[in-house]
Amino acid sequence: MTRFIEYTCKHYDKLIRALLEHLQMVGLTLLISIALAFVISVLIMDRKCAADWVMRICSMIYAIPSLALFALLIPLTGLGMKTAVIVLVIYNQYILVRSFTEGFCRIEAGVLEAASGMGMTRWQIFKKVRFPLALDSMTAGIHIAIISTIGIATIGATIGAGGLGSVLFDGMRTQNAVKIVWGTILSAALVLLANAVLKAVEKRVKKAVYHV
Repeated sequence: MTRFIEYTCKHYDKLIRALLEHLQMVGLTLLISIALAFVISVLIMDRKCAADWVMRICSMIYAIPSLALFALLIPLTGLGMKTAVIVLVIYNQYILVRSFTEGFCRIEAGVLEAASGMGMTRWQIFKKVRFPLALDSMTAGIHIAIISTIGIATIGATIGAGGLGSVLFDGMRTQNAVKIVWGTILSAALVLLANAVLKAVEKRVKKAVYHV
């Protein structure tokens, strides 16, 4: 216990820096992932054949172990956070595109026909009908993607991306139990906090959707 307190007092700045690096990696990944998945989903939502192919490709990539995908990209993008973010964005497409597309496509044809019969343009139908009704599915997908990204981002430390994984893996390499404990605690705490916040957001979205 004394060793734990001593390490925390001496190296709290390193722990904070690792946490901030992790948040930066996760935040950047999610911004790119959500924007890219949204564009892809909009393009394929009315094209079943294209949607099937996109999901097959995404599922095949998602099945590749993260370390293997890191290794494939290192010769092209080098070591560091850039490669980690690219890999995380690629992984997230399977989760996000699937949930976004399902949300856009699960609306009954009669609802869309009624909207078209009222004189709405394709953009108006998407903005006023499809998007609001898809929010429930979209937020659920984003929830899963955030939790997944926080976990996989830890492995990014193996290629010099920093983050909480650097504390955890350095502790394992040097057999430093304090670092291992701190890396585990901070990673778990970040997941639990994100999960609690996201559940609250999902409840608000569901209430908003059902009151539309």
